[in-house]
Amino acid sequence: MTAATTTATSLSPSTTPLTPVARTLTGHLTAAATRPALSTRALDAISLDELNATAGLLTRMDRKYLVPIEAAQGLLDALASGIAGRSRALEIKGQRSFAYASTYFDTPDLAAYHLAARKRRRRFKVRTRSYLDSDLCFLEVKTRGPRGATIKERIPWALDNADRLTPEGRAFIAALLFGSGVCRARDGAERIAAALTPVMGTTYERTTLHLPQAEARATIDTRLAWMPMRASRHSATGATRGAGRPAGPQAIIETKSPGTPSPADRFLWSLGHRPAKISKYATGLALLERDLPANKWHRVITNDLAGAARPPEAQAHD
Repeated sequence: MTAATTTATSLSPSTTPLTPVARTLTGHLTAAATRPALSTRALDAISLDELNATAGLLTRMDRKYLVPIEAAQGLLDALASGIAGRSRALEIKGQRSFAYASTYFDTPDLAAYHLAARKRRRRFKVRTRSYLDSDLCFLEVKTRGPRGATIKERIPWALDNADRLTPEGRAFIAALLFGSGVCRARDGAERIAAALTPVMGTTYERTTLHLPQAEARATIDTRLAWMPMRASRHSATGATRGAGRPAGPQAIIETKSPGTPSPADRFLWSLGHRPAKISKYATGLALLERDLPANKWHRVITNDLAGAARPPEAQAHD
């Protein structure tokens, strides 16, 4: 678990047609859908403004769980019964589940991945995050602060550039890598930023919950899929994407509380679920590239994601 400062974004569903990039990413998400969406109708709704005002800008302890989809629904039902007070689900224009896509960038020798695999304190992650229902996109850089705090900086990004970095984006990344201490020299930060290329994409759906009794919030990600990527001058988006590798009937639950475990954590513990070492980027890349060192995520890959770890051709014969 890590301390992190959380922020929320305007996710209002767009009333304009999706861009070509959003249509492509949404197609990947639809292909990854293996189960019906979670049901949150027993929970009251909370607006984005209310969520930001009550739980959006605090430093929190994050805990991640990888659980069967049934356990995620069980948590929703338990919250509806009142285990955390009047828990509510984020709702925008009648919608409670929102489609996300991320593109992760790394160097040719996968510096970001190896820093995470070796548990280096001075590590980083670079991605674009696209909110497909609203045609919004951000370029994000994650680094580590004091006491393991996750520091995320981001800037608005054109959705059509979700799979590529512009000179302005690379300058933004280099400044953060140097300023955070990931790179001790500015020219080293600039070299890393200049070498970054798209290596992997993810798509998933997210449900966001507010747990007022514990001043906490939680997110549930379902329909997760990973896909290999590589830069391409011949692609309109700047990159090509390989076949998706669905996580299967699993959900990633992330709880965010001021420090003490939330009622959602305690409910999951009562079912035998404990916080898991999982990173959408590192775990996903380890699944796609099986020769990478992956001791940190070995248990998750071999147990919880055993189906996703199998080669696509083997899955096709099941």
